[in-house]
Amino acid sequence: MDDLSKLNAAQRDAVTTLSGPLLVLAGAGTGKTRVITVRIANLIRHGVDPERILSVTFTNKAAKEMLERALAQLGGKPKRKPWISTFHSFCVRVLRQDIEELGYPKNFTIYDRGDQESAARRALRDLRVGEKQMRPADLVNRVSQWKSQGVLATDASDHVEHDGDVVAAMGYKKYQSILKSSGSVDFDDLLLLTNRLFHEHPDVLEKYQRRFDHVQIDEYQDTNGSQFDLIEALVRGHRNLCVVGDDDQSIYGWRGADISHILKFPQVFPGTKVVRLQENYRCTEQILGLANSLVRHNRNRHEKKLFASRSVAGSVRYREYENEELEAETVVREIEFNLRHERAKSDDYAILFRTNEQPRVFEVQLRRFKVPYLLLGQRSFFDNKEVRDLLAYVRVIAQPLDEQSLLRIINTPARSIGDTAVEKILARAVARKVRFFDAVPSLRDEKEITSKSATAVEAFATLLTDFRRRFEEAPKRMAETFHELLETINYDLEIQRQYKEPDQQLARQGTIEQLIDTIKDYVANADEPSLSGFLDNVTLSDRDSESDKDEQLKQRGVRLMTIHSAKGLEFPRVYLVGMEEGLLPHRRSVDAEGESPESIDEERRLCYVGVTRAKDSLTLTRAQFRKKWGKLRETIPSRFLHEMFDELPAPTDEVLQEEITEDGL
Repeated sequence: MDDLSKLNAAQRDAVTTLSGPLLVLAGAGTGKTRVITVRIANLIRHGVDPERILSVTFTNKAAKEMLERALAQLGGKPKRKPWISTFHSFCVRVLRQDIEELGYPKNFTIYDRGDQESAARRALRDLRVGEKQMRPADLVNRVSQWKSQGVLATDASDHVEHDGDVVAAMGYKKYQSILKSSGSVDFDDLLLLTNRLFHEHPDVLEKYQRRFDHVQIDEYQDTNGSQFDLIEALVRGHRNLCVVGDDDQSIYGWRGADISHILKFPQVFPGTKVVRLQENYRCTEQILGLANSLVRHNRNRHEKKLFASRSVAGSVRYREYENEELEAETVVREIEFNLRHERAKSDDYAILFRTNEQPRVFEVQLRRFKVPYLLLGQRSFFDNKEVRDLLAYVRVIAQPLDEQSLLRIINTPARSIGDTAVEKILARAVARKVRFFDAVPSLRDEKEITSKSATAVEAFATLLTDFRRRFEEAPKRMAETFHELLETINYDLEIQRQYKEPDQQLARQGTIEQLIDTIKDYVANADEPSLSGFLDNVTLSDRDSESDKDEQLKQRGVRLMTIHSAKGLEFPRVYLVGMEEGLLPHRRSVDAEGESPESIDEERRLCYVGVTRAKDSLTLTRAQFRKKWGKLRETIPSRFLHEMFDELPAPTDEVLQEEITEDGL
């Protein structure tokens, strides 16, 4: 149990404020998770029913950690627990209960990115819009932007900003129609439809308003318009809302986050109490000095200044190199030297960069010097073809209307159903407004498809119906039933067709074993397991990159990652590389500066996040010349260097650098 006396004064103030609107400005490394969990426990100790507390965050990892720590505060496993989840998990639970009010089935499926792009491609094809005019990925991105702002398909034409938006607005309507007819929603719909449900059905909203007396929101600076609307509706009656966040770490404007929510919170909720957490338990005083100097150049922010709890001396260095190859080589030489001579651990080091193109030269050098490394934040487990194929089977079994998933697997593995037959069945189903399988008999009678194709399609339909029954009858045997499905469809044939080398086939079979383990874990932790519940769990985890990142971080090696991926993490020794105009700040923001000064402010916040990942040692580097379009071009030092240092220091070769050279590397 966490004694309140162990909290600092500001933390204690936040934890003991139990009613009304509360804004906790939690600077980097100031113990915000501790404050959130201790506050939940304190509410319960003061008589609040745990089940009447809702605490929302952005990742499954954070939600799980909060629940575990809150329960530990209460001394074990109480029967009644607070509702701690991500925004999207909360919305799924609401929609599973009441989405039928909006004309969707309760067993709706949630489309992943691949499914979304397939639906967008079909929508554009139906509108006779070619890919030169608009790509499916661009339509998905624009629809996502509108949805995060709370814009419905019927209203999109009122929110066009340029000519391309006219086509996108038409595409949005068609895309949404395709989703609804297949009994599916996309990730952004989870928030949008919950808000629509609350707006159009006040009785549903009232049910949840009565359910929760206290609401807490973590990472409030990252909320978008839909999330704000949801929160505001839930607390409208009691206004017992505690939000925790840091406007100086708002770095997701490009995906819809609206920093004004945290900046204007006291105006939106009059009577707000503001508590500032400024004591940093992570970084040295020297590192915080740079961070404070940098972020104070942003105009729109809540005033705060971090100070170090730790009294240890730290190292802050600035270095510049002739070109990007020398930058990478020298950084890696130094790390390799330290690993050999200081008995440092490779896990202690992180190389942070702004763009996904930058790590290539560092990977070359890390391999050259045989330094173990991890490139984080790249491919997801759920992006593997075999995982996508098999989850498509589960989706079709759970939701027969999911035509998108059906078309992915109807001939995977091959089962004598040709593309021509599929196209004819699909066209007949659309024309007569019937389900895909219901269009087969008439086409066979008219000899539009062969009897062999028709028989194969009907056999496949029977297989899906049979496994739907098996999964429903024995939900706790889900993993075993899934294994039986694999054997029945003989998915090994697909692996052998795709991959010719035995070691590749073994690796893919290993991936399938991981998927089976995922099913087992879900069943073990679910109160009432179901296919829909499993798919919800998988889809929300797929969107939450933290799960893949956590698995990677268990491995040894120097961490290579973008600053965006590094948010929430900390490392003893950090190299923040490529400190140049056009990289950090990024070229897009530099070009947009005249029209949108906020774009540079977000880049400055991103740099601030990078700086505050370092616990003991921070090295800032840049290249004087960098290749662009195959030619070496002179670079300009990042303005952020000048803002961090009163006077940009002349880079000097230190003793360590001389030792590295003398060591003959």
